[in-house]
Amino acid sequence: MEVSYNPLFKLLIDKGMKKTDLAKKADLTAGTLAKLSKHQTVSMETLIKICLCLDCTFDAIVEIKQK
Repeated sequence: MEVSYNPLFKLLIDKGMKKTDLAKKADLTAGTLAKLSKHQTVSMETLIKICLCLDCTFDAIVEIKQK
């Protein structure tokens, strides 16, 4: 299985936000942003921070793809 954060990036576009805006607002590190951009796994804590920041649920920011 693979993780995709394309839904997150689409949501940011819809909200007129850049990844750096999200990082500042959700207190994410540059390393975490890099992981998101490379569609690598991140911690549950990070996903919760993003959801609280964007007022959304997990399914609005993460997509699981089967190989």
